[in-house]
Amino acid sequence: MDYRINLPEKDMPRQWYNVLPDLSPPLAPPLDPATQQPLGPEKLAAIFPMSVIEQEMSSQRWIDIPEPVWDIYRLFRPTPLVRAHRLEKALGTKAKIYYKNESLSPAGSHKPNTAIAQAYYNKQEGVRRLTTETGAGQWGTALSFACKMFGLECTVYMVRCSYEQKPYRGVLIRSYGAEVFPSPSNKTNAGRAVLAENPDSGGSLGLAISEAVEDAATHDDAKYSLGSVLNHVLLHQTIVGLETQKQLALAGEKPDVLVGCVGGGSNFGGLVLPFVPEKMHGKGPRFVAVEPKACPTLTKGEFRYDYGDMAKMTPLLKMHTLGSGYFPPPIHAGGLRYHGDAPIVSHLVDQGMVEPRAYYQNDVFDAAKLFLQTEGFLPAPETSHAIKAAMDVAKESDPDTVIVFLYSGHGLLDLGAYDAFNQGKLKDDEFAECDLQKALATCPKINV
Repeated sequence: MDYRINLPEKDMPRQWYNVLPDLSPPLAPPLDPATQQPLGPEKLAAIFPMSVIEQEMSSQRWIDIPEPVWDIYRLFRPTPLVRAHRLEKALGTKAKIYYKNESLSPAGSHKPNTAIAQAYYNKQEGVRRLTTETGAGQWGTALSFACKMFGLECTVYMVRCSYEQKPYRGVLIRSYGAEVFPSPSNKTNAGRAVLAENPDSGGSLGLAISEAVEDAATHDDAKYSLGSVLNHVLLHQTIVGLETQKQLALAGEKPDVLVGCVGGGSNFGGLVLPFVPEKMHGKGPRFVAVEPKACPTLTKGEFRYDYGDMAKMTPLLKMHTLGSGYFPPPIHAGGLRYHGDAPIVSHLVDQGMVEPRAYYQNDVFDAAKLFLQTEGFLPAPETSHAIKAAMDVAKESDPDTVIVFLYSGHGLLDLGAYDAFNQGKLKDDEFAECDLQKALATCPKINV
C-alpha cells in the first residue's frame, strides 16, 4: 500500500537516452528554408552553442550528464513516483494509477531538466545572456533559475495573454534576476509588426519564439534557448522516464499505459522515450498524448514541414502543425498553445505508436478539481490534461492495469484560472476550421 516510490539519490541516472539511433524509419531532417536542403550545424551556430547542436543531431544512444548539471539536479531529483490510491477510490476503478511528480523542482515543473543543461552548455562556450519564450511561464521560470545557477543573464518573452493571466509568473522570473516582456513587444521587429496590425494581440508561442530568436541573432553575446520541441530538449527530459523505469521496477510493476500532456512535447517525450525500444519490438505500454481542443495539433493538424515560429526565422521541421501563423484562443493552459509539436513525438504519432486525445478546458479543470480533492495537490492547467486522460483510461481499463501519468507541474501560480473555473467563467474554446485552413495555407510547399 506504498504511496511514494522514492529512488535513492545514488541511483539517479548518469546518462540521458537519445532515441534517434533507435527510430526506424529515421527522423526527417531539419531543412534550410532558403534551399530546402538538410540543415548543416553551421546554420544553427548563430543561436545555439555547438555542444547543444551536436546533441540535436547525435547518433549516440547514451549521452553523459555533466557533473555540474547532475549536481544541480540533486536539489530536487530523483522525483517521487506516487500511487494515487485516493483518486482510484473516487473513480471506483481497479486500475492502478501512478504519477511521476515533477512539480517538486525549484521552478515547480519538469522544465529545469533541460534548462539546467542548456545553461551549463552555454556557459561553457562563453555566452553571457540567454533569450527565450514562454507560454504559461513554467519554462521562463525554469530558465531564469538555471541562468542564475550558472551566472548568466536571461531575457524572457512571455505570451501576452498568459503574462496578463498569470502575473506572479513574471514576479518569480524577475525574482530569479531575469527580465520578462509580454509578447508581442516593441523590442523586436517581429513584435512591432504584429502590434502595428493588432495592438491588442494576445500573442502566441510562435510569435514569442520569433522575438527571442531575433533578439539572440542580433546580439553577439547572446544565444537562444528553447524549452520544448527540439531533439536535445527531449533528450534532457529522458531522465524522467529513466527514473520512472527504475521506480516501477522497485514497485514490482510494468506499465500498461503512459500518459502526458503535449504542447511542444518535452514532458511527454521525457516520460515515454525510454520505453520506445521495447515498443518498437511490439511490446511495452500504450502512449497517450493529450492536448486542448483549442489547439489540437496532433488530432487536427497536418504532418508536414513548417516553421517553428510565426516570423519564419527558424529551420523547417517535419512535425504535426496547425500552421505557424495560427493564433490559438487564450486558454489557461498556456504551455499547450503551440502550433507545432516535437518532430520526435510527431514521428511516433505518424508511426501509430502514440494515441492523441483532445479535451475541452472545463473538462480538464473538472478532473483537476477531483485530483485536488482526493490527492491534495493543485495541478497546473497543462498537467490537468494528463490527469483527465489518465482518469478516462482508468475507467476504460481492466483491473490491475498500470497507468502512469506525468504530473508535469503545480498550479499554485494559476489560481486566477481556478477562480474563473469556480465561478463558471471558463470558455470551452475550440479551434476555428477557417482559421486553421488559413494558417495551413501559409505552410511552405516542400518537395521531399
